[in-house]
Amino acid sequence: MVDDPRHNAHSPGRDLLAAAAVDVQATFCSTLVDEWIRLGVGHAVIAPGSRSTPMALAIAAREEFAVHVVHDERVAGFTALGLGLAAGSSGAAQPALLLCTSGTAAANFLPSIAEAGLSEVPMIVLTADRPEELRGVGAPQTIDQIELYGSHVRWFHDPGVPEPSTSGEWRQLAATAWSKSAYGPAHVNLPFREPLVGTALDLPGAEEPMTDVSRTIVGEPVPDLSSTRRGVILVGGMHGQDEASIVELHRRTGWPLVADPQSGLRDRSTVPMIDALLRVEGFASGMTPDVIIRIGRPSTSKVLAQWVSACRAPLIQVGGPGRIDPGHDVVASCSLADVLVAVDRTVVDAEWLERWSRADALADTAIAAALTSESSLTEPMVARTVAEQLPPDAVLTVSSSMPIRDLEWFGGRSAVAHANRGANGIDGVVSTALGRALGRPRSAPSFVLIGDLAFVHDSNALVALVGRHVDLRIVVVDNGGGGIFSFLPQQTVLGHDRFEQLFGTPLGTDVLALAAAHGIDTADVSTAEELIDQIGRPGPWVCRVRSDRAENVDVHRRLDAAVANALA
Repeated sequence: MVDDPRHNAHSPGRDLLAAAAVDVQATFCSTLVDEWIRLGVGHAVIAPGSRSTPMALAIAAREEFAVHVVHDERVAGFTALGLGLAAGSSGAAQPALLLCTSGTAAANFLPSIAEAGLSEVPMIVLTADRPEELRGVGAPQTIDQIELYGSHVRWFHDPGVPEPSTSGEWRQLAATAWSKSAYGPAHVNLPFREPLVGTALDLPGAEEPMTDVSRTIVGEPVPDLSSTRRGVILVGGMHGQDEASIVELHRRTGWPLVADPQSGLRDRSTVPMIDALLRVEGFASGMTPDVIIRIGRPSTSKVLAQWVSACRAPLIQVGGPGRIDPGHDVVASCSLADVLVAVDRTVVDAEWLERWSRADALADTAIAAALTSESSLTEPMVARTVAEQLPPDAVLTVSSSMPIRDLEWFGGRSAVAHANRGANGIDGVVSTALGRALGRPRSAPSFVLIGDLAFVHDSNALVALVGRHVDLRIVVVDNGGGGIFSFLPQQTVLGHDRFEQLFGTPLGTDVLALAAAHGIDTADVSTAEELIDQIGRPGPWVCRVRSDRAENVDVHRRLDAAVANALA
């Protein structure tokens, strides 16, 4: 395999036509890799295996790639997802290549592919496969990989074993996979024949590829909003909108801007304590808007979703990779530009915004006071402390269970984070954070806020972490199992033993010993001061905050009561 592939200005000549099949495979892979480099792809995640050898060698031969070898395929998939969340040099998100061998290795990519598909994260999935004659005949390490990921990918293609006669199509294949991955994963299944180690010959000439990363969004007419005085603007994750335009919508209307931690606009939110406010029944029922503009995906907050549904105000959807609206009709799905035109003559009701802002300030003060009065470091206090103490150049990844809810509920205006809310799974949290860290400068810290259950579930992300030279700092709230279930009806209607068996699910795992087994520094913290000190230490490290699930429910109730008393 040559390190500096040569480009033939024309179609490959007699050398390729006469080449051994193993060299044709090598040239095919090198051509795809060369085209992806031309298109700006800079990261490749490789799960080791034999059948993927031709593509692995082609990737590793190019210095333009940052190559990340990840032993566990599920971890590899979420690492590639995290890399896809990072912006490329052009400012636009670029897919990472994700490569594995044949068989169940490919099946282990599915959780991350499902998340990437639902969240529109770019990714190019490359699964090596047996050739046609070895499929369905009991060959080892072989499963049916044709359209393996179903509707979770934007595009699937199996080009067959590379042949010289198809060499003129190779670059376009790479370009098509790249363009199809702009709004979610594209899957290329790659059958290879043994022998697998060949030499790349002259590559087909590089021409301007046919790519189209645009998509057509058919807008619906926006209702007349000129007489609407009391609206609410909800901004969630994956909105894909110009932030200045969102702020301009708030300025023109004077409507409260409610931005969740994943929106990128949390610091501009006028009601960051919305979750706590809507838990006060008298306030929630007395603040019914005339219209709701939702930009991006729905918030994590269940109480906000219930309020949106209960108030029955017309809901206008802007952007987002899909929507979740049980029991609520969307009156229009349109562009932000259309909404700005529709509100151009809206009369600002200053009192409406003032009522929201005043209540938010009261709630924030009440929560801050109540948190500091607690005798121990509670889970809400952990979320608020992490949010407020993050270094300016840091990014935060949180698990989709209690950490993202606590961050939204109690984190205030500083609460900014990413969570895998496409499929809302607990899997891949540390792996996603690892991918985000690998896509950033090595000096920039990346944080994780996670529960013990999700941490143990993704503990293979710790394998070889120390050798990756990333500043990854992991805060584990250890409440001995599935803490979020203690807030659900199952906790009150089931007996203690049955609840613990099916939902509490205590692990009995020492999370610090698990991290230490991988050579990672560890720490136990029990006060806010200790947590703040630990946050300032360079990573990688794992720190544990112990918590009690039953007491955590009581803490949340006390905080709700404090807000209700403040508003009263």
